[in-house]
Amino acid sequence: MRIVDVCAFYTPAGGGVRTYVDAKLKWASRHGHEMIVVAPGERAETIRRGPGAFMVTIPSPTLPVDRRYRYFNDEAALHRTLAIWGPDHVEASSPWSSAAMVGRWQGPASRSLIMHCDPLAAYAYRWLGGIAPTAAIDRMFGWFWRHLRRLDEMFDLIVCANRQLASRLDRGGVTKSEALGMGVESGLFSPSLRSPELRAEALRSLGLATDATLMISIGRLSAEKRWDMVLRAASRLDPDAGLIVVGDGPRRQQLERLTTRLANVRVIGPIRDRYELARLLASSDALVHGCEAETFCMAAAEARASGIPLIVPDRGAAVDQSVRRAGVVYRSGSERSLENAMRRFVERGPELQRMRATLHSDVRTMDEHFAQLFDRYGKLGASNDSVAVPAAPLSVPCFATGG
Repeated sequence: MRIVDVCAFYTPAGGGVRTYVDAKLKWASRHGHEMIVVAPGERAETIRRGPGAFMVTIPSPTLPVDRRYRYFNDEAALHRTLAIWGPDHVEASSPWSSAAMVGRWQGPASRSLIMHCDPLAAYAYRWLGGIAPTAAIDRMFGWFWRHLRRLDEMFDLIVCANRQLASRLDRGGVTKSEALGMGVESGLFSPSLRSPELRAEALRSLGLATDATLMISIGRLSAEKRWDMVLRAASRLDPDAGLIVVGDGPRRQQLERLTTRLANVRVIGPIRDRYELARLLASSDALVHGCEAETFCMAAAEARASGIPLIVPDRGAAVDQSVRRAGVVYRSGSERSLENAMRRFVERGPELQRMRATLHSDVRTMDEHFAQLFDRYGKLGASNDSVAVPAAPLSVPCFATGG
């Protein structure tokens, strides 16, 4: 099967989506599928990423709110690219304009929308949640629900990585949503990578003794992740615990300035080496997450696979990875609830909770996710009423070869 992923959220400097896409390119080629990821880029390029695996970029402008990202703005160019590659199945990875562009393409392929983001939870519910209930906010943003229902008519499948989102879409009249859980990279994250020396070094960097609790947070440094709340809550645990935040994004400088006024918290930027990130995760005592709008929460899944407890909000996908009596669930958006959750975690004893987390570290892998996802795509193609034209053997389009 030849699959084209029109991935508006891909950027080489990205986080969870980049990790997911890179894993998909590897997995598909190993299992006999042809995988082409089409992303907005600085220039037109086609880069071979493996047998039958290609990264294709279409020249696109940068996002004003985060210039590391770009967005599709040339529907004709996107349609030409799809026609050139002749897919059996097309994925769209954003519920915004690029999904509508894919829906309007006149090709015969089956198509799916991957909900890599939850705009209502990330923005509307976060902005207005303190003054209005969710049902009222949904009525205020009826235009977005109408947009989602139009996309539902254009696509054969809406893929959600957590049950909460799939259920909410279903209640909103999106009839084709299904929960297909994602996973972590096979063989990378493991409790066996725990290093007492690395843990002690991290605590020393926070000015803490080795008997303090080491907490870690990982993610894109943007407003919807609620980093200010996480940092402030963690700083009030001095001297019992400290927090290291790993990541990059538009709010990095502001957050670094904030840490200069707070005790025992640091923002260290991204860790590009995935093995070193896995070592630091396994060597920490808990992952703290602030965002209730996650559609999968790669960081929480990787932390669970690393055998460490989770301190996570009660809404969104992060809570799906929580283990009973190993970590704490707190009330979403509440700094006081988060601070109390951190204190309860420390008071209960991190070591016993980590031992329980280690017992439950066998989590779903990317391999399992992609096997289920592509099997579902195959069934869509078999039941599609359209008469698809068989794809020709894969060749690299000559108009845009690079790398």
